Amino acid sequence: MTALQDNTDVLELDPSAQDLLFREARTANTFTDEPVTDEQLRAIYELVKYAPTSMNQQPLRMVVVRSSEARAKLVEHMSEGNKAKTATAPAVVILAADVNFHEEFHKTFPHFPGAKALFDADEVAREQTARFNAGLQVAYFILGVRAAGLAAGPMTGYDAAALEQEFFADGEHRVLSVVNIGRPAADAWLGRLPRLDYDEVTTVI
Repeated sequence: MTALQDNTDVLELDPSAQDLLFREARTANTFTDEPVTDEQLRAIYELVKYAPTSMNQQPLRMVVVRSSEARAKLVEHMSEGNKAKTATAPAVVILAADVNFHEEFHKTFPHFPGAKALFDADEVAREQTARFNAGLQVAYFILGVRAAGLAAGPMTGYDAAALEQEFFADGEHRVLSVVNIGRPAADAWLGRLPRLDYDEVTTVI
């Protein structure tokens, strides 16, 4: 690593925490048999809920798939390459965007009583902002899993319409990711793939 790249001392976060959340973390494909508890999942959410969303929308909704029956239904709608790892992961969470997030504005944005009315009439714009902000929360959730010392295996290979029908039959949610969670097994991931450098993605004007 060059001196230009070795900028860990510029960041406030301890280098070991930087490694835990970013540099050493990987998308896990296999896990040990160690269970993931409800207390761990709650702690992850209680941490990441403080990350920002537009107008404090917080549109992310989670379904923790615990029962064998629910797991089987989920696996049925996963793409072929994701079925086995979803079937065997210690914990699986379906992450979705609530397109009627604005119904909670009396709690999440109470200082602006007119906030709900801004979204009442435009369903298209409401779904767009719900997807975007819940997508941000998916990323926060993955970092929260890593902060708990666990590994995340986020996936988008599934039949979204079928999952929404099966797990969100109210029609008010859009599935964004299915995340397997657990302690990584010895063969959990491949090597780190290349990342683009700062100068490749940045224009200073």
